[in-house]
Amino acid sequence: MTTSYDAIIVGAGHNGLVTAAYLARAGLKVLVLERRYVVGGAAVTEEIFSGFKVSTLSYVNSLFRPRIIKDLRLKEFGFEMLPRDPSSFTPFPDGRYLFLGPDKRMVREEIAKFSKKDADAYPRYEAMLGRVADIIEPMLEMTPPNPLSLRPGNLATLSKLAWRFRRMGKDMFEAFRVLTGNARDLLDYWFESEELKVTLATDAVIGAFASPSVPGTAYVLFHHVMGETNGVRGVWGYVRGGMGGLTQALAKAAQSLGVDIRTNAEVARIDVHNGQVTGVTLTDGTEFTAKVVASNATPAITFLKLVNRADLPSEFVEDVERISYDSAVVKINLALDGLPNFTAYPGTQPGPQHRGTIHISPTLDYIEEAFRDAALGMPSRRPMLECTIPSVTDPTVAPEGKHLMNIFVQYGPYRLKEGTWDEIKDAFLERCIDVLAEYAPNIRDIIIHKQIVTPVEMEREYGLTGGNIFHGEMTLDQMFFMRPVPGYADYRTPIRGLYLCGSGAHPGGGVMGAPGYNAAREILKDWKKWK
Repeated sequence: MTTSYDAIIVGAGHNGLVTAAYLARAGLKVLVLERRYVVGGAAVTEEIFSGFKVSTLSYVNSLFRPRIIKDLRLKEFGFEMLPRDPSSFTPFPDGRYLFLGPDKRMVREEIAKFSKKDADAYPRYEAMLGRVADIIEPMLEMTPPNPLSLRPGNLATLSKLAWRFRRMGKDMFEAFRVLTGNARDLLDYWFESEELKVTLATDAVIGAFASPSVPGTAYVLFHHVMGETNGVRGVWGYVRGGMGGLTQALAKAAQSLGVDIRTNAEVARIDVHNGQVTGVTLTDGTEFTAKVVASNATPAITFLKLVNRADLPSEFVEDVERISYDSAVVKINLALDGLPNFTAYPGTQPGPQHRGTIHISPTLDYIEEAFRDAALGMPSRRPMLECTIPSVTDPTVAPEGKHLMNIFVQYGPYRLKEGTWDEIKDAFLERCIDVLAEYAPNIRDIIIHKQIVTPVEMEREYGLTGGNIFHGEMTLDQMFFMRPVPGYADYRTPIRGLYLCGSGAHPGGGVMGAPGYNAAREILKDWKKWK
């Protein structure tokens, strides 16, 4: 058995697989080690229910970088995106509803049902976000500069960034509002109808321990509109076969380049000697040596569990310990014997109300109250639900005549004031179904199987510290040159040869692959110097 490699990747999540593939493409001998039985991390398809292909955690895609899809020829390995039209359906308690999607004429007519003023403003709002995206999006694939470094290359990067913002003119001020403000103020400025604002606001809080009025949520909203599906910006879609369709394609691409991938291989320790990484040791005692180790695990797992703290500067360890992983996300997966019949838009045959994201959150105050419960240490009494039914667009994920529903729930805090998640999770699952039943009364009659994944289980089973799906909060103090910690945003660490390639590094969370791509670029720069 080969035990010596050029590079070892800890964790076969999507970013780890991206890093592995690019290193192998450059000629390195690469090993990927995955603790679970399957590759994919949080972007995985599992047969939780017999005959159903369940996207257990991540469930829709848009942010994955087009460059990676092209470079690694992922479509040749089975990766396919299925766009959704309409993109979203928001039913309201009074029987009205709002559709949004890529069809601009339809969107204008839908918004005009609630406000003609908002229908006129929406294209300008989208154009504003597009202009900001043109400036911000290229930063996703760059290595953040260190603002304290006087190295010529670093100073040049800072100058280019400053000039890029300067070229925006007055849009620069709007960009700073987006980067630093809260979503509620941003949406209040642009729109008057509660129905439109609450539909847009959900993107501002997904995965965040925050309500729309918390500073920083404007960026989370913006973060979710930077992606594309098949070349169309802002459109989210399903991966054929579930989210594992992406990571399985990545694994096949990596293997075609010579990467060795091993599952059921849990790393117990990253080995270091005299400040230089030397390899890893598995929990069964197996040792692998390498000059490079890149960790796709969270910063907390990487530096506080896998690395001996004695090998790290105390100041660095203190900064890692300060990273916030606050989270309040719960995932529910349902196998259905039919389709939900929504009171606002009736029908049990596949229709537009079933194709996109179904928002169950009638007002901004509803979301604020749901968050207030979580801030007090208890699951929301009236949770916000984001539901999708991928089987309507992708019949491969469910048996014929059956359907699959994914529900992303906020808020269910990782830390509970009373009790444990194991004690309350079943009751919370039923509470969420009760809320959904207010809009789709037949939902209980068509449920065949159900699964709930709590924040504690996300940490325990999928390695998401604190149940945080982004490997650390996406707040301004934990972004760009502050991610993962100040002074180490270039994917390197205090240990020579050890790198961070997961979502805990810039540009953060979401299934985008940019951290893995950027880390590989920096590793290869160093590799050339060493050679």
